[in-house]
Amino acid sequence: MDGQRIRELSAREAERFAARTPASRAMFERAQRTLAGGVSSSFHGREPWPVYLARGDGARVWDADGNEYVDFHNGFSAMVQGHAHPAVVAAVTERAALGTHFGATTEDAVAVAEELRRRFGLPRWRFTNSGTEANLAAIRLARASTGREAVVQMAGAYHGHAEITHLHEVPFNDVAALERLIAEVEPSCVITEGAMTSVGLVLPEPGYLDVLRDLTRRHGVVLILDEVKTGLTIAAGGAVERLGAQPDVVTLAKSLGGGLPTGAVGMTAELAEPVEDGRLRLLGTYNGNPLSMAAAAASLHEVLTPAAYSELDRLGDRMVSACESVIQANGLEARCVGLGSKGSVHWGSDPQRGSDPGLGELIWIWLMNRGVLTTAGREQEWNVTVAHDDEAVDRYVEAFAGLVAELTPRLSGSARA
Repeated sequence: MDGQRIRELSAREAERFAARTPASRAMFERAQRTLAGGVSSSFHGREPWPVYLARGDGARVWDADGNEYVDFHNGFSAMVQGHAHPAVVAAVTERAALGTHFGATTEDAVAVAEELRRRFGLPRWRFTNSGTEANLAAIRLARASTGREAVVQMAGAYHGHAEITHLHEVPFNDVAALERLIAEVEPSCVITEGAMTSVGLVLPEPGYLDVLRDLTRRHGVVLILDEVKTGLTIAAGGAVERLGAQPDVVTLAKSLGGGLPTGAVGMTAELAEPVEDGRLRLLGTYNGNPLSMAAAAASLHEVLTPAAYSELDRLGDRMVSACESVIQANGLEARCVGLGSKGSVHWGSDPQRGSDPGLGELIWIWLMNRGVLTTAGREQEWNVTVAHDDEAVDRYVEAFAGLVAELTPRLSGSARA
C-alpha cells in the first residue's frame, strides 16, 4: 500500500471530518477541563478529537452535531441487540421502578445463570461488572485450584486493562510453542479467545482448540475461554457452540448486559468448590446488579433467539462476500474473515502482524465521513446486530469500495470522492 497516498487521503479526510463535527470539537474542548484526555476511556480518544455520541436507535447512532451513522462499532461488539431494543428498554424501565440496587441477588440473576448454563454447558456461574473483572476472577479460580501463579495468554490478545502478574505469551495457533511454554513455566491457566479479536479476526486452525484442550488437561492447567467478544455474538453459546471449544472456565461481558455493564464467569463444579465452601471469595458490590440482570434476561430470552442468530449469520456472510469481491476486483493483498456477526479485513499477508496504523486511521475517518461508524484506530473490523439489514450492509460496502478505488486508482481506473 502506498504510504504517501494514505497520508494524502488522510489529510483530505481530516479536513472533511473537522467541517462535519464542530460540536464534537467544542465538547472535546470542554471535556478536557475535567475528563482526563477529554474521554471516559482511552479507547474513546482519537485525533484530532473524538466524536461524542448523543443517541442510538436500532442500527444507527447520532453524534453531537446531528450526523447519522450506521453503527458497525456497536460498543466494541457489546450491542448485538441493537440500540434501545424495545424488549431491553421495557425490562430496564420496569426494573428501575422496583429498585436499582440492593447488594443482594434477584430472581433475574438466577434466570440468567440458568440460561447461560444451558448455552455454554458449565454448571456454576458468578456475575461481575466488566470483562476485566470476569477475567481476573477466572484467573483467581485457576490459581486457587492449582496453587500456581503463572498465566499464559496469546500474543496480541487483550483480556482487560488490569495488570496480570507472572504473565507469559505465546503465538495463537502455535501448538509446539505452547507446549514448550507450559513445560517451562508450569502455569495455573491458559487464557485465550476461541478466535482472536484484538488483531482483526483470526480464526483457530483446524484441530487447534482440541489440541489446546488435551494439552492443558494433561498438564493440569485450567483452560479459560475469554468469550467477552465472542460469547452471544457468534452463536447462542459463543465459541463453545460454534467452534467446539471445551473450557474449564468461560468469561462473558459486553453483549451480555444489552448495553448495561455486566460480566459473568462460568465454571466447572470442581472449580466452583473453593467459592462454595468459602476458601475463595468472589466479591463485588454491583455484581448481579438488578438493572443489568433484567436487561440480560430480556436479551437472552426475547432478543437473541435462534431466528436472530440465523439472520446475524446471513448478514455476516453477506458482509464478507461483498468486501471480498471489492478486494479481488482491485487486486489487493488483503482478505476478509467472518464469524457470525463479526468480521474483518486483513491487509497484507500475515493477519497477526496487523496493518499500517496510518491505514487503520484512514479507514476509520473515511467511513465516518460517509456515515459509517466503526472502531477507531484498529484493524478494519465490523459487528452487525439484530437491527442491521441489507441496506446497512450495502452502505458499508459502498463506502469501503470508494476507499479502495482511491487507494488503487491505477488498478480501478477511477477515483471517487
